[in-house]
Amino acid sequence: MTLRIDISGLPSERLRFAASPLAELTAMLHVLAEPGHHPQFAGWAGDVWAGLRPELAERLREAEFLWRSSQADFLLPARPRPTLAEELDDVDRIDDEAYVTAALVTTCGSNRLRSAAPSPLTDATARERALDLAQARGARQEAFAERLLADPAAVRARVRQTLEQCADAFFDAAWTGVAVRLATDLRLKHDLLRRQGVGAALASASRAVALAPDGDCIVVDKLQDKATSAHGTGVTFIPSVFGSPHLVVVHAPGWQPVVQYPVAEPGPAEPVSLETVTLRLDALAHPLRLRLLRTLARGPHTTGELAHAWELSRPEVSRHLAVLRRAGLLTSRRHGRYVRHALKVPDLSALGTDLLAAVLR
Repeated sequence: MTLRIDISGLPSERLRFAASPLAELTAMLHVLAEPGHHPQFAGWAGDVWAGLRPELAERLREAEFLWRSSQADFLLPARPRPTLAEELDDVDRIDDEAYVTAALVTTCGSNRLRSAAPSPLTDATARERALDLAQARGARQEAFAERLLADPAAVRARVRQTLEQCADAFFDAAWTGVAVRLATDLRLKHDLLRRQGVGAALASASRAVALAPDGDCIVVDKLQDKATSAHGTGVTFIPSVFGSPHLVVVHAPGWQPVVQYPVAEPGPAEPVSLETVTLRLDALAHPLRLRLLRTLARGPHTTGELAHAWELSRPEVSRHLAVLRRAGLLTSRRHGRYVRHALKVPDLSALGTDLLAAVLR
């Protein structure tokens, strides 16, 4: 499963390594929404939640649609700016259709890359599909999607205000230290790029990113077999401290390719019994179950959502989920008329940090 970014004929200056305040804030917000993905930041997340004003805490829960399961593409700038305010100004320049379509991507399923897909702002079928996906995520997400479709301008202004309040509440203090680590990483990448070329710089960013042998394509280990192009725009690599172990890629039609890579490695895994390891490895041996698991790593999904994302029948998905559940790798809980399946990240991490990083990419 790979994403291929065509860079044939791309001038070297169009491959950029740069830090982004907005992308790092998004990574922090994901940590707050999914602390189980980031045990190394559990203490930080607890302290932040404890110190948040109730109004801001509610705003974050209301808008977590944008960064919990799949980060909205406009939150990873193709042209990073020195300050958060400048990057938010750039987001304000995006038209409503692009903003809303990106905001309502709730999963890493196949619907993300359908080129020329109709806008939910103007097409009734696309609107109904977007609301169905939001409803499966929960009442807050459904309400957010409904407000966004009814009044994009008001919701966009509220989201920006929320991000600005996050800067005052916790981001500015954290960014001071994070920026130093990112600058150190960027010096290394720029030195490798200058002395050894693109391949060495990409390998330094992540073992999941490589330059194809012919040098015309960047190959990224991701959830789906897809392709995009950097022609005319270039590709941007953004380091992240709080994003570890995720590897996040913007690759939808109409968006410049952006790769956010972790500069920190997850800690060592706790050992588990050989019997448990064997059971779990057997469950992961089937490629389809591994794909389902990687989708579930982005957040809880229903059987129907998984079937739709991978173009499978619901009974087939149910059989594979049963195997993963018996192996102790996921839980299933009913929420109203939906049963949502969720990855048990700590149990997966017990199998090893490489596997955890691969699944969470």
